[in-house]
Amino acid sequence: MARGKLRIYLGAAPGVGKTYAMLAEAHRRIERGTDCVVAFVEHHGRPRTEVMLHGLEQMPRRQLDYRGTTFGEMDVDAVLHRAPAVALVDELAHTNIPGSRNARRWQDVEELLAAGIDVVSTVNIQHLESLGDVVESITGVRQRETVPDEVVRRADQIELVDMSPQALRRRMAHGNIYQPDKVDAALSNYFRPGNLTALRELALLWVADRVDEYLTEYRSEHRVSRIWGSRERIVVGLTGGPEGRTLIRRAARLAEKGAGGEVMAVYIARSDGLTSASPKELAVQRTLVEDLGGTFHHVVGDDIPAALLDFARGVNATQIVLGSSRRKTWQYVFGPGVGATVARDSGPDLDVHIVTHEEVAKGRGLPVSRGGRLGRARLIWGWLVGLAGPAVLAVLLNSVDLGLANDMLLFLAVTVAAALLGGLLPALASAAFGSLLLNYFYTPPLHRLTIADPKNIVAIAIFFGVGMSVASVVDLAARRTQQAARLRAESEILSFLAGNVLRGETGLEELLERVRETFAMESAALLERESDVAPWSCAGRAGFGPALERPEDADVDMPVGDHMALALTGRVLPAADRRVLAAFAAQAAVVLDRRRLQEEADRARTLAEGNRIRTALLAAVSHDLRTPLAGIKAAVTSLRSDDVAWSEEDQAELLEGIEEGADRLDHLVGNLLDMSRLQTGTVTPLIREIDVDEVVPMALGGVPEDSVDLDVPETLPMVAVDPGLLERSVANLVENAVKYSPRGRRVLVSASAIADRVEVRVVDRGPGVPDEAKDRIFEPFQRYGDAPRGAGVGLGLAVARGFAEAMGGTLNAEDTPGGGLTMVLSLRAAGARAGTAPARADTAPPGRPGGARPPGAQSPGGAGIAEPERQTL
Repeated sequence: MARGKLRIYLGAAPGVGKTYAMLAEAHRRIERGTDCVVAFVEHHGRPRTEVMLHGLEQMPRRQLDYRGTTFGEMDVDAVLHRAPAVALVDELAHTNIPGSRNARRWQDVEELLAAGIDVVSTVNIQHLESLGDVVESITGVRQRETVPDEVVRRADQIELVDMSPQALRRRMAHGNIYQPDKVDAALSNYFRPGNLTALRELALLWVADRVDEYLTEYRSEHRVSRIWGSRERIVVGLTGGPEGRTLIRRAARLAEKGAGGEVMAVYIARSDGLTSASPKELAVQRTLVEDLGGTFHHVVGDDIPAALLDFARGVNATQIVLGSSRRKTWQYVFGPGVGATVARDSGPDLDVHIVTHEEVAKGRGLPVSRGGRLGRARLIWGWLVGLAGPAVLAVLLNSVDLGLANDMLLFLAVTVAAALLGGLLPALASAAFGSLLLNYFYTPPLHRLTIADPKNIVAIAIFFGVGMSVASVVDLAARRTQQAARLRAESEILSFLAGNVLRGETGLEELLERVRETFAMESAALLERESDVAPWSCAGRAGFGPALERPEDADVDMPVGDHMALALTGRVLPAADRRVLAAFAAQAAVVLDRRRLQEEADRARTLAEGNRIRTALLAAVSHDLRTPLAGIKAAVTSLRSDDVAWSEEDQAELLEGIEEGADRLDHLVGNLLDMSRLQTGTVTPLIREIDVDEVVPMALGGVPEDSVDLDVPETLPMVAVDPGLLERSVANLVENAVKYSPRGRRVLVSASAIADRVEVRVVDRGPGVPDEAKDRIFEPFQRYGDAPRGAGVGLGLAVARGFAEAMGGTLNAEDTPGGGLTMVLSLRAAGARAGTAPARADTAPPGRPGGARPPGAQSPGGAGIAEPERQTL
């Protein structure tokens, strides 16, 4: 079935006539023979709107009771059953009464559209979700009923219902919107002229943006490259120089003169990163253009004029603003410049403005060779060889006559050595100085800076040219070597980041510390904010003195999306470093999102575990607690009956049954309370040093005297435990083992010292537990296979392990040699370092090495003798 079409009437405020326009559209469609019904329209007591409902089929509303009041909501089922061609649904952002089919009305509309029904609806601009903060800052009222922007954007038609603030206030004063007793309050609060003007501007701009999106989509689909001047869109070309601020302000003034003018600043960086602008200055200019209502864009391109024109045509710009060239006169020998090239190639659709500024003809700051390529030491040696070498060689050659050709070769060797050591500038200096010395000392006439033989002029010129060529080659090689080293370092860093993404490693703070160390910065911080007007907050930081209030306060500001930025302090980074920094910033955002998703997952897991325990608890209360209560009630009813004369033996038996049922209830309730305290962590164990042989015998009071053999030497070291928790843990283990031991086979309770641990072992000869279930027997509300329902609620071993781990110990299950199960309770000996792992690693069950805390077992929460039972699946 084809999806229905959605038409929305959008207004700036209540009362502009959205519902009236929707009903008028319904009458027009009915006149054309369209099956149209009113699914839900609220006229709010407005007479003219109510009149428009006459003649339209209205669907009955679904009546819902909420807090003692009956409300009418749209009956989605009735509309779907009626299946009209068009349904009118007023107030798209409305929140439905609890008990409705959907929580929000726009969800009801989605169902109608999915069923192939066309829908006509209404919404006010203040109900768009993305504008909530802006509307609140204007009106002081936070809109609780909102609709996602995407729902409105997907509408097939959006029609703006507009009205001037003055006309809307007159309509309000005439009582056409609210009841007379509410008019004065509305006019002096929400319906103030300033509020209505601002809301109207929001609505107009939002609709204009949607129209612009449709136009861009149409141009893309139909491959329209010619610029359509539907609105003034001005592109400002930035070089990273200080004149950029002047250009931005000039473009903003040009945009103000046209309707709907828009400013888009763009900086085009070369792909090799050799020509770099000041990131600090670009950050300032980006802030300036955004403050003036424009946008900032960063484009990579080697041909700057072509990249600038491609960008302008891509965004359907109508004007380009460029600054007058900063080049000096002699620098024009390298070409006409960016401004002249753009003006020549712009064509008839683009107007190019060349704006003068204070930096005109002051030099464009072409990149020169810096010491960072060859190193400081090599530069010093290069200059020494280039300047001192020719002088020393001239002194030596004055005493030896080798001929002009040999003299030139020696001077050339010195020039080559200077080039190899110091690069271009030292070699040029050496070539020039050597040429002068050759002319002065070795070409006739001697000791004069003139040359008599033209052949010598050619020789010296060739010498100078060769020296320059060698120096250029060495400098180029050094530059390529530096680029290769940088690319290798960048590839290593990006490989590190890619590996972290794949492995899910590196926390946010560790990543920021890596950023700080990689770029040798003083601090790094990841800042974020909820909206464009919200204050910045720090999501993570590393180093000292980070910028925490605004990204612009930092030396380097790398944006990540619209509301996140990576801020570094310490120094200004070149453009080549910012490419790698962008990868770090993107990874930081991914790490932050992953951390928050993990927190959400942990909270969801905790809620799910709590829900599972509550479900099991209800099951236990419904059966296991009811059984002893039923026995007690039956015994008490029998004793109180006057129809039967009970003998003393019968009375004693009934009283004994009451006592046993009460004891069982006490045990069950104690287990439930202990488990709930362990889950919530409401009690901290009181650790003190005590002998094991003082506690273990006290835990055997709940089992028959002839069912347990005790082997606890008095020579064992003292243990650091909570005596009450230890007694209850051992009692649970012993009573659980006795319950499942064959008749006539005693349970062995022994203790021994291993390294800095003391192990208490409870050994039985029962059926045992499979290896795959040894860890699950400690989960709450688990029972041994065919255990009867009345055997307990399945908390004994879970409580025992929770108490053991609360004291810094571990509780694991092992097979008893010859058949059965052995519970190993490992405790920390007095004086041993807290957190020491048990000496016997093989006692830990699969998947729980070193006594790790099981899921659901947290800090201890109390004591009480727990009903012992073996819990397995």
